[in-house]
Amino acid sequence: MLAIEGLDVAYGGSQVLRGVDLTVASGQVLCLMGRNGVGKTTLLKSVMGLIPVRRGRIVLDGRDVTAWSPDRRARAGIGYVPQGREIFPHLTVGENLRMALLGTGRRRDLGPALALFPALERVLARKGGVLSGGEQQMVAIGRALLTEPRLLILDEPTEGIQPSIILEIEDAIRRIRDAMGLAVLLVEQYLDFAERLADAYVVMAKGAVVAAGATRDLAPETVKRHLMV
Repeated sequence: MLAIEGLDVAYGGSQVLRGVDLTVASGQVLCLMGRNGVGKTTLLKSVMGLIPVRRGRIVLDGRDVTAWSPDRRARAGIGYVPQGREIFPHLTVGENLRMALLGTGRRRDLGPALALFPALERVLARKGGVLSGGEQQMVAIGRALLTEPRLLILDEPTEGIQPSIILEIEDAIRRIRDAMGLAVLLVEQYLDFAERLADAYVVMAKGAVVAAGATRDLAPETVKRHLMV
């Protein structure tokens, strides 16, 4: 589904990503781990086309999309939920969700998002800015789902969310992966969430991949060396 090959990214004269390689298969959840500032969000933005790459390739379904614009990547099947959610605070929940359907030619059917998060049906007329963090994250994930992605990118989906909602989001990600065969690439700071949900992991340090493998095989020494503060 997604292959990142030898990716280098720089801001000005500072190199942020250094020769990053990773792959995410259809039906797989891969968790990108590492301390703050190691380039995880930069990598996600690069996949979405929000940051230009200096060297390397981003391949989606066998097609080199490295030079594609963000909107073309979205149409090709990449759904993106950024850190902080970034829903429209002055639009209602329903309007926020319908934004995903603009220009697609598809019916304005919110059913898939509401089936994933039934709690949203009760707040469809409520402004996005008055929702809790958990509700906002449901809107953001539901909106991404309505674009019918084949690759879903999530940047710290549990940040600032109460534990009961975290479990609901975890269950939702698992269900859409299993039902739709989505590839999921996520950044997550909570190790227990990642270990429950992800099939595979990649650990980054100083802009490079330093460890990777099946999540069940994540070694305590790797956690201590690269993830603990």
